[in-house]
Amino acid sequence: MMNYVDGFVAAVPTANREIFRQHAAAAAVVFREYGALNVVECWGDDVPEGKLTSFPMAVKREADETVAFSWVTWPSREVRDEAWKKMMADPRMQPDANPMPFDGKRVIFGGFEVIVEA
Repeated sequence: MMNYVDGFVAAVPTANREIFRQHAAAAAVVFREYGALNVVECWGDDVPEGKLTSFPMAVKREADETVAFSWVTWPSREVRDEAWKKMMADPRMQPDANPMPFDGKRVIFGGFEVIVEA
């Protein structure tokens, strides 16, 4: 059985890079506690605008924002589904404890079944 991956793309105010890093590091502790195998947070460095589609277009990135790309690897979808239930109830994941330093309405996310891993 292959792993399961949650993927995320967000537009983060460039000035919030360190706040975003701290937010993501705190959330990663909770993800790992509930069964995530790893959590990867990436800050856009070479993310071109597209003509038809692109990461910046998908998240409606503004001039003062940077695209962040993240993924969480789980042992299975079942572990992931149970973890999300627990995480949404966890006080550490509530907006007052760990507020999102970006517009959550423009985050793209989804769960993916791994079909090739090399």
